Parts: sequence; structure tokens; C-alpha cells
Amino acid sequence: MHNGGRRSSGKWGRKGHEGNAPAFSAIDLGTHNCRMLIAVPTRHGFKVIDSFSRTVRLGEDVTESGNLCDVAVDRTVEALSICAEKMERCKVVNSRNIATAACRGAANCDGFVDKVREKTGIEIEIIPAEEEARLTLAGCSPLLNDQKPYALVFDIGGGSTEVAWTKVNPNGSPEVLDVISICSGVVTFCERFGGDFIKPEVYATMSAEIRAELEPFEKKHNINAEIAAGTVQMLGTSGTVTTLGAAYLELPFYNRSRVDGLELDFSDVFRVSNLLAGTDFKTRAANGCIGPTRADLVVSGCAILDAVCTLWPVGKLRIADRGIREGLLHELISANKLKRQKQRARRRRYSKQRDTAKHG
Repeated sequence: MHNGGRRSSGKWGRKGHEGNAPAFSAIDLGTHNCRMLIAVPTRHGFKVIDSFSRTVRLGEDVTESGNLCDVAVDRTVEALSICAEKMERCKVVNSRNIATAACRGAANCDGFVDKVREKTGIEIEIIPAEEEARLTLAGCSPLLNDQKPYALVFDIGGGSTEVAWTKVNPNGSPEVLDVISICSGVVTFCERFGGDFIKPEVYATMSAEIRAELEPFEKKHNINAEIAAGTVQMLGTSGTVTTLGAAYLELPFYNRSRVDGLELDFSDVFRVSNLLAGTDFKTRAANGCIGPTRADLVVSGCAILDAVCTLWPVGKLRIADRGIREGLLHELISANKLKRQKQRARRRRYSKQRDTAKHG
């Protein structure tokens, strides 16, 4: 029985970060990457005080074997051990640590969760696709335009792709109307179609397969009617779209501050996608914004992105270099704030009752 991935005592300590600001952490364990943020609350949100990211490829061969392989598990446990050390150093008081598609699809995921707990003290929570989409939206919501009442928010992951059909309320707060999750991501496509030079006809096959999987969602909600009315915006979060943004800007090395929030016309999305798809592994690996750990995955991501943009011709794509971890932190910090408010209210009531009894 998991405790929701939260840990508020024990190994991480109870005192919080220096300056009496409690530290919170969030881990997003995907098919390809293990990523963590540690943050302290601020007046208008939170400030990141430490982070961690490592390519672990936890989902290696899961599609074929149905299990997490030992080598991938060992890589992931090693990465999570570093996360645990950082959490202890920062005196994290509460955390939520989630795993997504790779663990959802693995028959031996319970054994993996047990091993992580035993070796690192971290509780991993395996979440469904709907929760993944909700948390992604929570992390990306500051980038939504409240003048557009609907949004397509998508996340191209390693083992799956989620698309959330979202209502943007007048106050800017988003509401997930429905989610589709398909079991195709950059890692699963790379394992099927390869990661070196992809022939144009293979690229077209990949994109057509994704469109076919998404079309029932379009038919269910008639999203294209809203697009035609000009009421829809599109927001993408994933390594694919951030890489695309960096390539569009022709950055020598990746720069989050330049990419997060960048808006591209679809003409530029298709142009840059075709440029990346027309190169081989060696060329992509030499790109400072891609590198050898992602060079085999980029074309798969571009094919999936091509399908999303072709099926739903919104015309512009906003890129988010944020998502699940930010959503987790917002919710942890909000819950802590509410808890403290309730504690102060109880203390005030108790003090008032005591004074009444004393002078009664």
C-alpha cells in the first residue's frame, strides 16, 4: 500500500530549509528521464533551490518484454539515490514522487517500487494517464491565454502521449474536460522504427498512425469546429517541443529562459520538424540542444508532433518547459499553506475560548 508518494518525516528531517522556509520536492519518473525539483514557497508561488535530471531509460524494452529490465531498474535506483541525498541535504518536509507510462505498462512495477523504497527511502506513486494530464496542466497553466476559452494541452512522453481538451475559465484557471492517452511515445516509436536516419515514407507512416489513434478524440468533441471559430489555443510540453523551440532559435546550447513560453507558427513547427527529421543520428547528437542521449528520439517526437498539429490546425503552438513537477509543487505548497491557515484558525479559536473562560 503506497502513501501517495508523500513523505513528511523520517529520513528527510522535520525542520525545513534554512530561514524557516520549508522545502518541498517533486520527482517525475518517466519512460526516459528521472527529473526532480526542490523548492521553497514564496509570496506568489515557489523558488527552486535544487534540481536533478538524468536519462535513465526506465522503459527500455518494456513494450516488447512487458517488464522493467534489471539494467534499467539499476540505473533508475542510482538516480533516485542522488535525489534522496539532495532531499536530505535540503531538509525536504514533504514530497510527491510519481511514475508514469513505463511503470503503468510493466508487470513487475510493484517489485520496482519496493526496491526503490528499500534502497532510497523514496515512495514512488504510479499514476494513471488522467492524473498525469491534470498535473501537467497544473504546471503549465500560467502559460495559457485566458482570452481563448479552450486549449489543447499535450505531452509527448517516452512511453505515451497525452492530449487534454481543456476549458480555460475567465479567471484563467483551467479545467480538464477530457483526456486521451495513447501508448505511443518517443521511446516506443524509436524502438519500433529506429533512431538513425528515418526515410520520409517511414516518417509519414509514424505520423499517420498517431493521427489514427487521436481521431476518435476529435470526433467525440468536434474540436476542429472550435478551432475554426478561433476559440482554441495549443500548448505543448515535452522534450520534443522544447528541442524544436531551441532549434528554431538556433541556440548553440539549450536555454530554458529563451524557450519556455515561446510561441511558434505552425509553418515554423513543420519546417523545423522536417529539418530535424532529415538528419541522421550523428548530426543530431552533435547539436548542443539535443546531444547523444536524445538524438535517437527526436525524429519520433517530430512525427508525433506532426500528427497533433495536422489533425488540429490551431495555427500556433506555445512551448512549455514545465509540467508535472511544477504541478506537484504547486499542489504540495498550496496544501501546506491551507494546513497552516487552519492551524492558525484553531489556535485563535482556542485562545478566544480560553480568554472567555478566564474572564467569564
